[in-house]
Order: sequence, then structure tokens, then C-alpha cells
Amino acid sequence: MGWAIALHGGAGDIPKDLPPELREPREASLRYCLQMAVDALKAQISPLDVVELVVRELENNPYFNAGRGSVLTNNGTVEMEACIMDGNTKNCGAVSGLTTVVNAISLARLVMEKTPHIYLAFEGAEAFAREQGVETTDSSHFITPRNIERLKQAKEANKVQVDYNTRPIPKDDKTPAPRGDSQLGTVGCVAVDSFGHLATATSTGGLVNKMVGRIGDTPIIGAGTYANKLCAVSATGQGEAIIRATVARDVAALMEYKGLSLKEAADYVIEESAPKGTTGLIAVSATGEVTMPFNTTGMFRACATEDGHTELAIW
Repeated sequence: MGWAIALHGGAGDIPKDLPPELREPREASLRYCLQMAVDALKAQISPLDVVELVVRELENNPYFNAGRGSVLTNNGTVEMEACIMDGNTKNCGAVSGLTTVVNAISLARLVMEKTPHIYLAFEGAEAFAREQGVETTDSSHFITPRNIERLKQAKEANKVQVDYNTRPIPKDDKTPAPRGDSQLGTVGCVAVDSFGHLATATSTGGLVNKMVGRIGDTPIIGAGTYANKLCAVSATGQGEAIIRATVARDVAALMEYKGLSLKEAADYVIEESAPKGTTGLIAVSATGEVTMPFNTTGMFRACATEDGHTELAIW
């Protein structure tokens, strides 16, 4: 048994020729966040604090589809969502429909700790944020030129666009597909300490050109986010597919009811349950195992364990 950490910056159709100016800032951010998490776990900071810390940092990076970099709805607005869960207690908190909250993941934790509820959304969540004094800003802070262009492309194609989907234009359309110049990804982090305590956190802006009011897998316990005493999971990809497959809970259930290892359970969910091309996940077990499978072209991901293993990869 030992501590372990994993984080992701989204899964999807990530082109192998993703330009360095788009790939390198994301890799640098994951590398920085991984080291920050390792230092925190070594300092015996709780897994719950660690996953919140990491996701806050990723939310503040405009290269990812969460917080500052959140993609836009069909009205050109942001609606951010997040979820956090403690594996030991199964306490959890989730938020959706945020338009002014700088760090959605921290508001999700406040829902968990300061209310009798699990999930707050839209105006109720915004009002709660104001009551709690969390940092808010004008919604224009989240509307970046990159995401305005990405919404324009999706509207022209008359479709929604998933994380890292570089081809919002139908294949029979003669319009050149963008070369990854607006690639973004949902963010997540899972952690376990040396005592086997587990936690998970996920945050996203959702789908490009999504209908106003759409809720994805991220804030739904058991779909995009789940933790218990066996494992902690954070998923990324096509939200509707992840919800239908109850991805995060199924990993835990296969471990609990079938006796599968973390890797066996996660591989089964990704290869047999979630439709091909839709899903990636990161997970850690109470005994310090890590796995990061995906059935998409790639997934921005990183991990480290107490025994010295580290990894940072995309494809």
C-alpha cells in the first residue's frame, strides 16, 4: 500500500499532429499539477484536499475545458459543472450551470460540507456561491477568443462538439477541418494516501454548442465521478455515453461484486461497456494501484505512485 495520484485533461479525437504550441502548454500544466499533488501527498495532505487543489489549478488554465477555458453553449454563454467525492465516507458534492464562479470544484465541495444536499444547479448554485463568499467574476472572464471560434465552427456544422473532437464539420463537407487549434478537455484528479483513503474530483464546461441547461456526466455521481473504499474514478469524453454506461460506478462495482482488480475492472468498462471512441478514465485503488485506460484516439493524462512510477502521456 502507498499513495498514488492520477490526473487527466480530457479524452477524445486528439490528432497526432497536434501543433506543439497547443500540446506543450497542456503537458506543462499536467506536469506542474502532478508534482504539486505528489508534494502534497508526501506532506500528508488529505486526498480530498489534493484533488480539489489540482482541479482548481486546471480550472484556472484556459487550455482545458473547465473554469477559465470552458466551452460555450448555443447561446454563447458558459455553464460550468463539477463534482467531488470522498471515498471513505461517500460524502459528495456537485454543481451545474455556473456562470460566474471561478472555481466550480470548490463550490462543489462547499455543497458537500455546508448543505444537507449533494447537488445544486443554476441560479440556486450561484446564490449559494454568493452566500459562501467564494470567488466570482463577470461571465465574460470565461469567454475566450479560442472558444468563440470553436462555437462558430460547431454552429456552422449544426452540431455539438466533444472534448478534442477536431472535426465538427461533417466528413462529406469540403470545408477544411481545424487542426486542433481549439482543443480543450474536461479535467479530473483521483488520489489515494498511504492509509488507503480515496478521493476524486472532476470539472468541465461541457460540450461546444450544447443546449442551454444541458447537464453532462461530470456532476453525476457514478457516471463521471465516483469514489468508495475500493477506488476513486474520474471519467472524460462524451457525457451522454458515460451516463448511459454508469462508467465510474461500474469500475467500483466490478471490483466490489466480481473481485476484479482495478485494471481489470477499468479495462472491462472501457473496452466492453462504453461505446468505442467515447470514453477515458483515470482511477486509483485503496492499495495504490493506478490505471488510465481510454477508447478514444488519446487522453491527456499523468500519474505518479509512491514506489517511484511516473507517467505523462497523450496517445
